[in-house]
Amino acid sequence: MSNKVKEKEEIKEEVEEIEDESTNDEENSECNIDNEKNKSSDDLDKECKCSDDSDKECKCENKKKDKKGLFKKNKEIEELQQQVASFKEMLLRNQAELQNYKRRREEETAKMMKYKDEDLIKEFLVVLDNFERAIKMDDDDLTDEVSRFLEGFKLIYSNTINILNKFEVKEIDALGVEFDPDYHHAVLTEHDENKPAGVVLEVLQKGYMYKDKVIRPAMVKVNE
Repeated sequence: MSNKVKEKEEIKEEVEEIEDESTNDEENSECNIDNEKNKSSDDLDKECKCSDDSDKECKCENKKKDKKGLFKKNKEIEELQQQVASFKEMLLRNQAELQNYKRRREEETAKMMKYKDEDLIKEFLVVLDNFERAIKMDDDDLTDEVSRFLEGFKLIYSNTINILNKFEVKEIDALGVEFDPDYHHAVLTEHDENKPAGVVLEVLQKGYMYKDKVIRPAMVKVNE
């Protein structure tokens, strides 16, 4: 009898131990679940914060920061692109101005080099006029002393004309041609019924061209 009682007590103790272990496991499991919940809640609290208690939705500060940062970067990129476009336009404008300046300088230099002797030739034409006036003093008598003296003038005059021709200085045709204001300067008029109106009757002073430029128009008398 005592043995049975003893066995019952042992069985009862074992059952109680099993129940205790089961209870402990359940409690540990619940604690673990609570810890996980608390951990998740803590993590969410770290990542998300409500901007206002009255808000229905909780917005993440990190997302806000990301959006703000992205908007700021896009704005900076847009500003930089505008600056680049502005610099490109300025560069193209400066290049165009530089090319125009170079072209103008080249044209001015070429023109200056083309007519570099113009001032000297104009002064020389005055000397040439004096030679012509002296030569006109000669008469038909070639035996007198004046004629022999003027013969040297004629030779100098002829050589001078040849030199001017080498420099592309040409006399302007005037006598007997129609008056042209681009080449002739009318200082006198006269009426001659035997010649058409507007024709040059007399050349008072010869005109000259230097290459393709009129450096002195011819002074003429024109028929009315």
